[in-house]
Amino acid sequence: MTAENSQIAASSGPAPASMDVPEASISIRALEHAYGELRTIDGLDLEVGPGGVVGLVGPSGCGKSTLLELVCGLREPSAGALEVGGADGGGERLARCAYMPQRDLLLPWYSAIDNAALALRNRGLRKTEARRQAAALFERFGLAGFEQTPPAELSGGMRQRVAFLRTLVSGKPVLALDEPFASLDAITRAEMQEWLAEALGAGPRTVILVTHDVEEALYLSDRVAVLSARPARVVAELRAPDPRAPDRDTAVTDPAFVAIREEAMRALREGMR
Repeated sequence: MTAENSQIAASSGPAPASMDVPEASISIRALEHAYGELRTIDGLDLEVGPGGVVGLVGPSGCGKSTLLELVCGLREPSAGALEVGGADGGGERLARCAYMPQRDLLLPWYSAIDNAALALRNRGLRKTEARRQAAALFERFGLAGFEQTPPAELSGGMRQRVAFLRTLVSGKPVLALDEPFASLDAITRAEMQEWLAEALGAGPRTVILVTHDVEEALYLSDRVAVLSARPARVVAELRAPDPRAPDRDTAVTDPAFVAIREEAMRALREGMR
């Protein structure tokens, strides 16, 4: 995945800066994918309803990121059916999805506000209007006062917030988040998990979240799909505790949460055999 492709994934198709966007479901049936002789996904089934948040966990290299790229129309499956909002063509899927890769891919020669407004500029908005629409959300995202700051002077957590804001203002109904907090230290990561849970609650979207952290997946998602070792298939689907405590520390220490986390870990171990 290149920086250019990631920016295209966050900017293709119609998109107002408003948080009100159409809803879309994701339907994956008997999906297969291979790179030449290397099979990465084999008979994978997954359904995500409109506004649902599903976490994907699995062994390293099992095909989680490839699955996101397939959903977003950046790759095409070898076999099976894949629909986003009822559309199965790659270009149509891309028009409905915003992809946020593990690296924030902020442009170093742009300020924070211009990075956040990039998706809007790519859709034809003038610089002044794109900045205005993006700036209206800076306070909500804890970025007020940093509009003109270059990425090199932002903390890791703030860079991720700018990247997520850029993804959201694309106005796509589906967010594909690939290890968005993997590069952060443990304390910042926990803070960003709590922040993202609040942000998704304030502006619901259909979300697929890839992470290697089972606890993160359960905390941020309605449901967690556990994938096997390559070639990936779903070996278990677990529903997160509901209702959950409003703060992360209380939520992840709840006995029901701990029990489901252990069940997910067992499924992961089974899937690696």
